[in-house]
Amino acid sequence: MTVLEINGLSARAGETVLLDDVSLSLEPGRVLVVLGASGTGKTTLGLAATGQARPGITLSGSVELAGSPLLGRTASELRPARAGVVGHLPQQPSAVLDPVRRCGPVLAELAALRHRGRAARLAAARTALAESGLDQALWRRFPHQLSGGQQQRMALATTLVNRPRVLVLDEPTSGLDAANRAVLAARLTELSQAGTALLILTHDLMLARAVDGDVAELRDHRLVPSPAVPEPVRIDGPPPPSPSSPVLVVRGLAVRAGRTTLVEDFDLELAAGSRTTLAGASGAGKTTVARALAGLTPPSAGTIEIDGVRLPRLARRRTRAQLRAVQYVHQDSRASFDEFRDVLDQVADTARLLRGLSRADALFEATETLRSLGIEAADRRPGLLSGGQLQRCAVARALLAQPKVLICDEVTSALDAANRTRLLDVLATAVERHGTALLMISHDDASAPLTITMRATQRSPK
Repeated sequence: MTVLEINGLSARAGETVLLDDVSLSLEPGRVLVVLGASGTGKTTLGLAATGQARPGITLSGSVELAGSPLLGRTASELRPARAGVVGHLPQQPSAVLDPVRRCGPVLAELAALRHRGRAARLAAARTALAESGLDQALWRRFPHQLSGGQQQRMALATTLVNRPRVLVLDEPTSGLDAANRAVLAARLTELSQAGTALLILTHDLMLARAVDGDVAELRDHRLVPSPAVPEPVRIDGPPPPSPSSPVLVVRGLAVRAGRTTLVEDFDLELAAGSRTTLAGASGAGKTTVARALAGLTPPSAGTIEIDGVRLPRLARRRTRAQLRAVQYVHQDSRASFDEFRDVLDQVADTARLLRGLSRADALFEATETLRSLGIEAADRRPGLLSGGQLQRCAVARALLAQPKVLICDEVTSALDAANRTRLLDVLATAVERHGTALLMISHDDASAPLTITMRATQRSPK
């Protein structure tokens, strides 16, 4: 029996075609991996498979879940049709994690859709937590107290807690290090063998090779068969420029959340024109360090200096010049944009507000920078751009400040090989042209000449 049937699915945003006549079917236990470059419609397809679409997008064709049609139904009608039948893991965990509630109780509440009695709900929630590779100690934490990879796995737990018949996973490995990617691939294989149908939307060729399933590709907004998964391409990036004097000096940085130590005794020194990768497993504290440097998370101890001048702990207390000097590209690119304003205007705001450019000059520079990153149509709201496109827009926004220090947090996680290469080339140009010190936070193999590694219990780089 088919559990998910899609026929002649098309998606449009005004005159722009996002999907064109896409058809697929999933039986229990079948795995379909859909590959595709950034912007080809993977996220749109994933949402459509659950009967949803982002604002401004119109769907046509048919989508049936266990024989029940989904398109054209209201949210209240969709809820019972999907409950316990389909689980959706979005590309950005923030879309499903409640920022003001602790993670464990939310899982237990979700479990009530399929499990009766408090004991059964708690057991289901704790099982989903364990199956997602998370420690039970995270039960009482809020989403903002989790690393990007932990948020990704917590979002996965919300989809597993009710044992759906179909799982739709949009870039499920984007926040995970190599070890946790392997754990996830093994878990997905177990789920399919137990009868769960999987629709995996990804650019991750390693994941596509690790799961035993069929492979298709979104090309020119159409779904075409892919006879084999291509070999992953290793990207080393261009050679580094000769670094000059230190521009950023961090000494004894510590960050605590209540009684929990997130970062302790962290030292870092970046030279102008240098490129450095900060690596480490999920939860090691990489994003916490980045947010502390940007003034978004106040450190409990330590100092941060730019050109020998100590920075205030909080961004709101920093001068315009200090804000311009340290730019941080968030891991969750979609959450970093105002959903009600065109992306192009938001990118241009950096040059206008921090460098004093006129609106016309800022828009021109924003357009050219976006074009260098392969983004031609940024005069739309964020909901009409893919996750990979928004990642590149977020990088462009930071580049327009021409900062002394640029911190990029997993900015290649949603990118295919071609767009990753393009992004790294643009970053290398910024390093050479403006003497920017680049700090790349990544689970992947280092794309910078110097790599420092953080460990969860021993926070200083070694």
